[in-house]
Amino acid sequence: MKLTVTTLTDIIITLDISPDMELENFKALCECEVGFPPQEMVITHEGQPLVDNKKDLKALGVKDGDVLLIQQLKTPASQHPLPDLGIDFSAIKLPNTPTSSPVTPPGTSAIASTSGTSNSRQQQAERLRQELITNPDRLLILKQNNPSLAEAFLSENKELFNQVLSQQLNEKAERERKRIQMLNANPFDPVYQKLIAEEIRQDNVDNNMEAAIEHNPEGFGQVTMLYINCRVNGEPVRAFIDSGAQTTIMSQACAERCGIMRLVDKRWSGVAKGVGVQKILGRVHLGLIQINDVFLQSSFSILEDQIMDMLLGLDMLKRHQCCIDLKRNVLVIGSSGTITPFLSESELSQNIVSQSEPTEHDFSRFGPGGNPNQPSKN
Repeated sequence: MKLTVTTLTDIIITLDISPDMELENFKALCECEVGFPPQEMVITHEGQPLVDNKKDLKALGVKDGDVLLIQQLKTPASQHPLPDLGIDFSAIKLPNTPTSSPVTPPGTSAIASTSGTSNSRQQQAERLRQELITNPDRLLILKQNNPSLAEAFLSENKELFNQVLSQQLNEKAERERKRIQMLNANPFDPVYQKLIAEEIRQDNVDNNMEAAIEHNPEGFGQVTMLYINCRVNGEPVRAFIDSGAQTTIMSQACAERCGIMRLVDKRWSGVAKGVGVQKILGRVHLGLIQINDVFLQSSFSILEDQIMDMLLGLDMLKRHQCCIDLKRNVLVIGSSGTITPFLSESELSQNIVSQSEPTEHDFSRFGPGGNPNQPSKN
């Protein structure tokens, strides 16, 4: 008969054996395939461990086409005192052993004991916390692989850390239970087919992410947006360069600081629509932006609660023939030949860096009905 043997490390093997083979001989055969010593091997069939080594597989209820789960039961001396934090904590693997079973072995890639007792979970969580404290490099790996658990650790709240870790262990145990159930199901069952399709899709996603981490690791970093230093009415302003914005805008707070609120034409008030909706107070038709020693003319739409001080839009960039040179990391103003460098991340305050990411308050893209270039009809 043909049997499928799987482990918690995703090893899947198909064996063609006699139904009269005794369990101890079957374990010896599996040792060559999975590398677990027979004395540390626990074989589970349909959720129940096979414990009688002298019985043959047929007597133990194993049939042709069944799936057997092999787990390694390590002795206390061979167990590692601390989990390996180099693995993806969002994909913690736990064995699926019934609570009534006298033996509950941990899997080779599990990071905590599967005893199910809260006391044991707390001890594992505490050892994990101490390991993260003494090894900051592992904390960096945890941030990459499991942000939620890393955030709970950085909060310095032991109860929250224990809760997040326990929840992830439980979720993984449930996924593993469903996986074993799926492997033992009727392959022509529509529900089974959906589970298989979802597993294949998730495998493709994981493989795609692994390839990206290996070949394009910079894609997981945060890109600093483009800012330059300038002056408006003598006041220093950090301007955000956005070629995707239709118009140049300024926040009300910045306009008040620069002393140009007295020039706002309220007839041009309206609503800016983009990722969200924002109120336009009006427009300053002509203002001067000083970049280095050059003064450039521009208009400003004043927004009531814009998070950025000023955003140089496409109207100003096209008018002055600006070129965003990413190779040299500078903004070239073609109409005057001025070159000004983009600010580095270290030159930007933390709040500006965090604001560089698109949020629901980004109103730089004005949609239909929110064009600030038209005066209000009200």
